[in-house]
Amino acid sequence: MENEINYDLNRPWLSLDKWQEEYVFDENTDQDNFLLTGRQSGKTTGMSLRAVELCMHHFKEGEFVLINSITEKQAYHMLTKALVYAEHVYPNSIDKKKDNKPTMHRIMFKNKTGILCYAAGESGEGQRGFTIKKLMVDEGARMSEEYFIASMPMLSVTRGTMDIASTPFGKKHKDGTDKFFYKCSKNEKFKKYYISAEDCPRHTKEFLEEQKKRLSKLVYAQEYLAIFTDELKRVFDDDLINEICTLKRNSEFIRNTNSKYYLGCDIAGFGNDECTYEVFEKIQGLIFQRENIIEKRNKTTDTSRKIIQLNRAYNFKKIGIDDGGIGFGVYCELMEETSTKRKTEALNNSSRATDSEGEHSKKLLKEEMYFNLLTLMENKKIQLLDDDEVKQSLASMQIEEEKIFGSYSHVSEGIIRGVQEAIKDKSLNIFVHGY
Repeated sequence: MENEINYDLNRPWLSLDKWQEEYVFDENTDQDNFLLTGRQSGKTTGMSLRAVELCMHHFKEGEFVLINSITEKQAYHMLTKALVYAEHVYPNSIDKKKDNKPTMHRIMFKNKTGILCYAAGESGEGQRGFTIKKLMVDEGARMSEEYFIASMPMLSVTRGTMDIASTPFGKKHKDGTDKFFYKCSKNEKFKKYYISAEDCPRHTKEFLEEQKKRLSKLVYAQEYLAIFTDELKRVFDDDLINEICTLKRNSEFIRNTNSKYYLGCDIAGFGNDECTYEVFEKIQGLIFQRENIIEKRNKTTDTSRKIIQLNRAYNFKKIGIDDGGIGFGVYCELMEETSTKRKTEALNNSSRATDSEGEHSKKLLKEEMYFNLLTLMENKKIQLLDDDEVKQSLASMQIEEEKIFGSYSHVSEGIIRGVQEAIKDKSLNIFVHGY
């Protein structure tokens, strides 16, 4: 069969792409590297393997690689890939003594080198004080200027270097200045790797052709061809996100019997997709996010069971889920459950008919839900959790020709569904699009 895939995702080092092999085993350890890639083109795998190779063959005692991404989950993903590689290729070199055994934040080697892993967060302030030999930044296009200001001094004393990788996400800040990642693309000190998804053997031609049909030319160019396209606009800017995402979780939740609670869910698809469960409380016309739960894809029965469990804790007034694709199975299961069947509503992304001044037209419910959330945020009628995942998801959402999409949309997709259920109560004194 054409485009037959003959590699093992669990052991990618056995079938590296040509550029990955060049990058992973590069003998020049004093080199800064810039990796501009399309989606799922192997940048995270390449950086993970490179981190191990540096520690095994090039670093001396006390020299470390620091892995950073915006969220802990993304950073842990890279560290996990590094550990799997080290366990297969250099099993006797990993330090597994009690005080040094591998954790979610580090891998130590017997030669006294190691790989550290932390979430960068919004500003990178928590990393001040580290002294490292190699900084590896994943999804660097989405990192703030404050992060780079805090991080660059870590490389000074060791004469360390940085590898920065990302799918593009715009050239300029809203004040017109160049973003750090884009500036790196023009900096001659970086060795450049440009990888289009169309050059990646793990993408089939059929998949990419389907994406071309589904996406606009600009979106496809950014997400798959790794081209900077500043014509795409963000839905939520950083100032608004930081102003609204301020809530802290209550360590001991006690349901307020005078409040109304709502659940929004985005149901995972296949592969490494994720389910998100977003819980909201409404008090006197204001909406407060109380929980953001992210899980790897489960069986539909497991997802339904999780929703039923949350319903027992919060006694939701309404549950909004995406019933498209695999979500339809979850929707059907909830409609058969006595405790949830009268609360569950299908809020999918398909078009629906609307009448405006006697004319019949179609609008996408998904876009309406995003505009409703944006209106609530701008009018300070909602507060969201101070979570890296929530902030990153909102920051990733972009709009082109009234179509909204994002590279890390699962959390946002759950949020808009929970919020959509809450705003149906007319006690919210704010204009929203009708439903």
